[in-house]
Amino acid sequence: MKKSYLCGVFASAFILTSCGGGKQQTLENNPFMTESKLPYGVPDFTKIKDSDFRPAMEAGRKQQIGEISEIANNSEAPTFENTIVAMEKTGQTLNRVMSVFNLLSSANTDPELQKIGEEEASAMAAQSDAIYLNDKLFARIKALYEKRDSLSLDNESLKLLQNYYKDFCMAGANLSSSDKEKLKKINGEIASLGAKFSNSLIAAAKAGALVVEDSSKLDGLSREEINAAALKAKENGMPGKYMIPLQNTTQQPDLQYLKNREVRRHLFEKSWTRAEKGDCNDTRKIILRIASLRAQKSALLGYKNYAEWNLQDQMAENAETVQKFLNKLVPATTARARMEANEIQKVIDGEKGGFKLQPWDWNYYAEKLRKAKYNLNESEIKPYFQLYNVLEKGVFYAANKLYGLTFKQRSDIPVYQKDMRVYEVFNEDSTAVGLFICDYFKRDNKAGGAWMDNLIQQSRLLNHKPVIYNVCNFAKPAPGQPALISFDDVTTMFHEFGHALHGFFADQEYPTLSGTNVARDFVEFPSQFNEHWASYPQVLKNYAINYKTGKSMPQSLVDKIKKSAEFNQGYFFTEILAASELDMQWHMISASDTVKDVDEFEKEALHKTGLDIPQVPPRYRSSYFLHIWENGYAAGYYAYVWTEMLDDDAFAWFEDHGGLTRANGQRFRDMILSRGNTEDYGEMYRNFTGRDPRIEPLLKARGLK
Repeated sequence: MKKSYLCGVFASAFILTSCGGGKQQTLENNPFMTESKLPYGVPDFTKIKDSDFRPAMEAGRKQQIGEISEIANNSEAPTFENTIVAMEKTGQTLNRVMSVFNLLSSANTDPELQKIGEEEASAMAAQSDAIYLNDKLFARIKALYEKRDSLSLDNESLKLLQNYYKDFCMAGANLSSSDKEKLKKINGEIASLGAKFSNSLIAAAKAGALVVEDSSKLDGLSREEINAAALKAKENGMPGKYMIPLQNTTQQPDLQYLKNREVRRHLFEKSWTRAEKGDCNDTRKIILRIASLRAQKSALLGYKNYAEWNLQDQMAENAETVQKFLNKLVPATTARARMEANEIQKVIDGEKGGFKLQPWDWNYYAEKLRKAKYNLNESEIKPYFQLYNVLEKGVFYAANKLYGLTFKQRSDIPVYQKDMRVYEVFNEDSTAVGLFICDYFKRDNKAGGAWMDNLIQQSRLLNHKPVIYNVCNFAKPAPGQPALISFDDVTTMFHEFGHALHGFFADQEYPTLSGTNVARDFVEFPSQFNEHWASYPQVLKNYAINYKTGKSMPQSLVDKIKKSAEFNQGYFFTEILAASELDMQWHMISASDTVKDVDEFEKEALHKTGLDIPQVPPRYRSSYFLHIWENGYAAGYYAYVWTEMLDDDAFAWFEDHGGLTRANGQRFRDMILSRGNTEDYGEMYRNFTGRDPRIEPLLKARGLK
């Protein structure tokens, strides 16, 4: 996932929080007030304290508003330089503080950071509104836009001007003064609720962890996994017990192995109801309010619903296109899922289980069925996937073969957790690209899931090279044990590094157009495309090495993995489509609609879209769907499926042209990864492949054709 905190085109400035009330704090020695002297301007985490954020946020906001006011009130006629370029240079202090706050408040939060996030969210929304709803500023932009054909701008500059104009219009620049005031209130409340949702979800996930007293109840897990569960319980003040923390998805990885059905049910229900306990962490009232406010906002801006408003600058362009796309996939996918359910029920009946298949049974019996069909045991695979071996001999190896990149680990760059790593990235000619920071292990104070973002955005205008991080939630091993991960985790590493490549290869003048600052239904294309190299024979052979024996994965085991690739795809794709449709249904509510019950709305949404298969719950339930309520994927979760169409089709092009070669990689870098948001997405794709994207490779990869 490419994490987003955007309120508009000022990508790294208008983020989660801002300074509000409270005691005034001094700016003396505040690390955010000047650029870091460390390599690449990377922040010095050893000097950053929670108390630094509020004063730096306030100072950064005031500084940016002053810069914007100077532009808006400039007595000179508007030019591209004194208006658009000048705007690109604003908010540098705010960028520095917010990029760090967003990282720490998601990956290493604490009560003070959470408090800042909730209390200051509305103030940052107001900051965004103060710019986007500035009449004088918009008048200058509009004047330039209307005479754009006579300005003799290069393509990137013209695209920047067009984006500014469109984004200001989308933000409400054409509204009346009274409607602008209404919009400001709505935006402020949405921002505050989003921050509250995120914090509530972290707390709900932590409280929802499964705790057992007897290790025999964890039968099916490896000794290393049981030891890790014991350590987790001890860290949380429960020595002698065993704790399995929740991941952000509905299904939990350990459900695949736990033999005790009652424990499986308990773990599933802990996940399913994590944010529906009727306590202070229950998110359902927040959801209802956010959905209602978004519908009101879209109506105020002149649109039927939030999806119609939000999709106008996406590759799909409108909700109708998205719905038609998803509807094409549902029948074949659900038919496959029902067939798989019947197969699994036969396994249960064959063992005289005496019960009907339930969601908490699916992965356990699917694993049994996979073993029977392909003679493949997940425990056979994990010893070949040692975390940092996968990173350096897999992820980095593929990047070297495709793009000529090399990586050097650095121990002199400060980090906020001791088990993180930092690598410097170089081009084939040894010129520096940027810094890559990875934070892979799960912690109770870390948001669920996996994501990429920039600490520093590439920009020639600002003379910035990218500093990029990947955050994941892999289980941390007990001391002295290797960090072994599943093949799904391996794929996640390749995915998130695909986002990183998109950011590293950015080659833009302007930060607003740089790297991953693209449409939601395009940003997942590079990341999902990069997943293909995880199973590519040359790459897999290089990193799939048994940590005990030092031997490469035998071809017989590789063949089993390949043969089983299409296994259970009806299930996997149905849960993703269900989440995609939930998102769309929530954001196709009109301002006149009234939704009173989250669970009933969810049930009806899945029913009317043909995705209400009891044994296959959506990948994310509404109450813990962080993507859409806080992380920028509202009316955009379909992007994962849309970009899967793009990435499977693009990989088919690679296979037709020689596969893993420097020439192919350079072409992809030059024509896709380096272009940022400087071209029409459809045109960019057609220039690369010579055709419109085809859906057939996706169906083939999923085993649906």
